[in-house]
Amino acid sequence: MPQPKLLIATGNPGKMREYRELLLAVPFQLVSLSDMGITDEVEETGVTFHENAALKTSGYAALSGLLTLADDSGLEVDALDGAPGVYSARYGELPSTPTDQFLPGTGQEGKMTDEDRVALLLRNLEGVPWERRTARFRCVIAIGRPNQEGGERTGSDSQAGAEIPATPLYERGAFSGLTFMVGSVAGMIQYEPVGDEGFGYDPVFYLPSFGQTLAQISLADKNLISHRSDAARKAVAFLTDKLSAINDRPNADI
Repeated sequence: MPQPKLLIATGNPGKMREYRELLLAVPFQLVSLSDMGITDEVEETGVTFHENAALKTSGYAALSGLLTLADDSGLEVDALDGAPGVYSARYGELPSTPTDQFLPGTGQEGKMTDEDRVALLLRNLEGVPWERRTARFRCVIAIGRPNQEGGERTGSDSQAGAEIPATPLYERGAFSGLTFMVGSVAGMIQYEPVGDEGFGYDPVFYLPSFGQTLAQISLADKNLISHRSDAARKAVAFLTDKLSAINDRPNADI
């Protein structure tokens, strides 16, 4: 009997690679947005990690017809009052960042690169002593099924101008039908980027227990301690436990 599919709702190759390692034990065939031919983007209009994870899970579940896992994650720096937080992937781009926090010549005219965002973060931490550079990565995973019947969508049914349904979960301010897992890892923001592994803010996120940044340690070590691995371990347990229920009641909430 073929394994049921689980859509990992990300277009980030680095994140997908991590999830393939983290979810090796789940009794599902993992598929990505590109595997499903989905090119539409669900807009992340939430103001919390839970809201954005809910928006992505419900939106991509509706587009694909599959059980879907999506996450929202980000970096919270204590000296910046928790910024960049939910706006980590858009830090330095209007309207998520005050105009006086932009790097000259970046952000206001277009998207910033990972390197731009790291440089902006370090600039905004200039003069902050080491003991106050505490931070954490936080990850919220949401898992849910599509509301509508009709099964898996393929080809033109799952992409190419297909309208992304409105997300009643967010509009109601409730999360019925979704299950959440939360993970985090604590560290420090060092003074300059070091390391070639990982992505995003990994090169400046220093792990005292390793004496290295997240961009210096191996993927195997990262998958033992990262915020995403913390949440993913809970997802593995949940998905393994719920597989029989999903097969027995294909239209039920999980």
